[in-house]
Amino acid sequence: GGLTVFSGALGVGIGFGLQRIASNFVSGFILIGDRSIRPGDVITIDERFGVVRELRARYIVVRDRDGVDTLIPNETIITSQVINWSYADRAIRLKLAVQISYEDNPREAMQLLLEAARSHPRVEPAPEPAARVMGFGESGIDLELRYWIRDPEDGINNVRSDLYLAIWDAFRAAGITIPYPQRDVHLRAASAPADG
Repeated sequence: GGLTVFSGALGVGIGFGLQRIASNFVSGFILIGDRSIRPGDVITIDERFGVVRELRARYIVVRDRDGVDTLIPNETIITSQVINWSYADRAIRLKLAVQISYEDNPREAMQLLLEAARSHPRVEPAPEPAARVMGFGESGIDLELRYWIRDPEDGINNVRSDLYLAIWDAFRAAGITIPYPQRDVHLRAASAPADG
């Protein structure tokens, strides 16, 4: 009696295991067939950002910016939301938010944003960078720099960091200030203590 229950459980366990393997194989054929992901593509899946190195029968190999290879089962790729940065075109548009004080001229600040973007070697000249006023915030005027790069596999945050530093230098030179949150505190006069 005990042996048959054990063998039944083992059979179910192996069955589930083989089902996952079969699912990964089928998912692999789907990926290879529809060519939605190819070696060299830059993808983001579950917060992991990396370059697809290989497509295998059961998994894909994704290398992140630290040089670490992650094996992701094909089934996960099929059933998860995957951002393929290089699906149709290598070019991707990035946005960078900046705030200036109400004392400063937004037109001048926007010109400096554009100059910072144009001077960066990885920012594409076409489509050309754009600067926009996004709104009037609590502490200052919200601006946004939009720019295109064509090599996301070389990193996104390093370009963003370079641009922020260039903007900081340009703003300092032009006397434009990046505000910090300000609060008005109103103190009510406390009533005088009663004489005891």
